[in-house]
Amino acid sequence: MAAVKKKIGHSVLIIDDDKDIVQTLKGNLELDGYEVLTAPDGRTGLHIAQDSRPGLVILDLNLPDIDGIKACQIIRREFDFPIIMLTARDGVSDKVLGLECGADDYMVKPFNFLELSARIKAIFKRVERSLVNDRYEAKQLAVNFKSRTVSVRGSEVKLTRTEFELLELFVSYPDEVLSREFIQKQIWRDSQLYQTSRAVDVHIQRLRKKIETDAEKPEYIVTVAGVGYKFQVSR
Repeated sequence: MAAVKKKIGHSVLIIDDDKDIVQTLKGNLELDGYEVLTAPDGRTGLHIAQDSRPGLVILDLNLPDIDGIKACQIIRREFDFPIIMLTARDGVSDKVLGLECGADDYMVKPFNFLELSARIKAIFKRVERSLVNDRYEAKQLAVNFKSRTVSVRGSEVKLTRTEFELLELFVSYPDEVLSREFIQKQIWRDSQLYQTSRAVDVHIQRLRKKIETDAEKPEYIVTVAGVGYKFQVSR
């Protein structure tokens, strides 16, 4: 049997007191090629995070010592690595609280590992892009990820936070078709907060008006009928 190839720099810290979930997650993530660290409680998790600086943290909301929200706030104050909140709480208010405390994503137990795996890969892909390049240029569009500025044909354009995150997502997947559902989950992360694809369409239309020469005939963000959108860089 061939050895699993490790993803360089891709370590995941699981902070959860449920031994069965930790064992299942650890096994599957290692099969995906990640180095996996585990902690049964918040304080241990914080120490491991400080010593090992993982690439991503999967954090349970219900911990035996520190509340997951508090642990998330502590991690976010000191570190900038992504956090996925994993919990049995399914209320919208809990999800909003989790995201507001600094979590990058939120999944409810019981969860589908394939979905969790896809979200982890998407997060690492964005992180890799930002680590490799502070800037992205395509045609007459330039994006500076460090200063979060965008210029078109040499002139700076002002984007809202959501518009910048949309553009950031698109340039992370050049020439790839992204479904509306995928965009929703990456930008808003909770379908209960944005339940219709119309929200995606509205924000993309606003973004087009700022970066396209003609928003009705877009050069960058093109519509793929019946599927979603594509950031087009090769023609």
